[in-house]
Amino acid sequence: MTKAHVALTTLDWIVIALYFVVNIAIGLYYRARAGESLSEFFLSGRDVPWWLAGTSMVATTFAADTPLAVTGLVVRGGIAGNWLWWNFLAGGMLTVFFYARLWRRSGVMTDIEFSEIRYAGKPAAFLRGFRALYLAIPIGCIVLGWVNLAMVKILQMVLGVDKTTALACVMGMIAITAAISAISGLWGVLVTDSLQFVIKQAMVIALAFAAVGAAGGIDGIKTKLAAAGRSNALSFTPDLDSPLTPVATFLVYISVLWWATWYPGAEPGGGGFVAQRMLCARDEKHSLLATFWFNLAHFAIRPWPWIFTALAVLVLYPDLPDPESGYVRIMIDHLPPSLRGLMVAGFIAAFMSTNSTQLNWGAAYLVNDFYKRFFRRDASERHYVMASQAATVLLTLIAAVVTFYMDSVAGAWKLLMATGAGTGGVLLARWYWWRVNAWSEVSAMASAAVVSIFLQTAMGFDSDKPGDFAWLMIVTTAISTAIWVGVTFATAPEPEAVLLAFYRRTRPAFGWGPVARLAPEVKPTRDTGSNLLDWLCGCVLIYGALFGAGKMLLGETALGAGILLVAAAAGVVIYRDLSSRGWKSAIE
Repeated sequence: MTKAHVALTTLDWIVIALYFVVNIAIGLYYRARAGESLSEFFLSGRDVPWWLAGTSMVATTFAADTPLAVTGLVVRGGIAGNWLWWNFLAGGMLTVFFYARLWRRSGVMTDIEFSEIRYAGKPAAFLRGFRALYLAIPIGCIVLGWVNLAMVKILQMVLGVDKTTALACVMGMIAITAAISAISGLWGVLVTDSLQFVIKQAMVIALAFAAVGAAGGIDGIKTKLAAAGRSNALSFTPDLDSPLTPVATFLVYISVLWWATWYPGAEPGGGGFVAQRMLCARDEKHSLLATFWFNLAHFAIRPWPWIFTALAVLVLYPDLPDPESGYVRIMIDHLPPSLRGLMVAGFIAAFMSTNSTQLNWGAAYLVNDFYKRFFRRDASERHYVMASQAATVLLTLIAAVVTFYMDSVAGAWKLLMATGAGTGGVLLARWYWWRVNAWSEVSAMASAAVVSIFLQTAMGFDSDKPGDFAWLMIVTTAISTAIWVGVTFATAPEPEAVLLAFYRRTRPAFGWGPVARLAPEVKPTRDTGSNLLDWLCGCVLIYGALFGAGKMLLGETALGAGILLVAAAAGVVIYRDLSSRGWKSAIE
């Protein structure tokens, strides 16, 4: 095995150091603005253009763990293994056309604050406080933990050190990231995200070229996979008898997972950092376009460099005990020495972009939705900014402990999907069904967690086994959905005044008949049909771009070009529809 620590030259270390200097400089530049208020610190004064907000979303979901996890999925299940996350596109397009504008109209600072404009009384307060702690600490730190774990694996191989030493190095990088996030607020996060995205995307493309070349080119990969009996690894959908991605699991992915499961960055209806970016956009149009650009880049632009590198791993390192590490092995053994410093900087960029966002919105939950809401309602803006900086440090320390005890990135992905199964329905319905109340959400969260834990402990369901994972999703979703719908009808609706205030603020297009009749002055946009068409065309556009590009890269030029033409036609439909609504200037 190549010892990577001897491959990094003085020039490499200079490149890495310059990367940190530039990021620190950006943080210092936005320091004064971030300290003005909570709105500036967490929402950049709600004045962010769509391209910056959308690029930041893309950068956040492109962490150091992402190419490693995708490599593991491809090695185990072929290209079709990516349906574990490709399925979320349908939910992402729902967020674009049905929810992005509603989030911007709501005017809240975080998605958790939503609880107390939609619901009333102690149940709403409990929901807000519980979700703030739950999402910021256990869930947020699991996310930070798997991102940190990926970086630990990378440094172990690059520097040739043990896990403890690598974790110490990661903690140093986290300290720099936390400092930038703490002093610069969201503006610093957004701008550094954009810089980091350019660096890391350029480097994964360079690595993909090196990997494919080392594996003998596209034709060489095809030939070697066929000789190894793994030709099915090139299929975009699983084989009927695939043990790694059975048809039942695939059907659950495309019919249940995308709407029923809460997952960071793919929350049904939007949430977490995606909601934060929609809330910080200049207006409703910028909110929608930011989310659209995020989904386009996330699903159609980024994946193929990772996937082709993973296919090269299948050929070059077929027996790796830890397939995720194959991505780094490619860099160590086959990337030109002149690019290794930039590649390490790319990994660090991927690591920092996700950490900075997770720390910023996690601190927003702790301060805005817990500390300020329940302990200090009347302190100064400066006090809350300082509390946010302290919360950033706290989350950093907890995440370090989680990292030390975590073993698998892809396993952590599936763990969160399993525990979030069944909660998606209520998150979608709360905007468009007036009858949903706080107890609906509470019962959905509680029942999903209880059922999922029971199935995995008492019943022996293993989320790492594709068949078990599919049934875990189906059973948990069915039971938790039945429970929250039953609880909704068994409990009283929210007070009329609260429902009217919410309806007047967000103006949902349907599902509020009894409330709408009490507020005839509100004129919601009746665009449900257009939004459904745009949602469908958005899915066709992005899946078409993804699969068309993939077919062309694999040498199936005619088929790939045909799929891309269909994708382009879907894009034209969306453009014309938005232009007819007066959006042409925003789009262009």
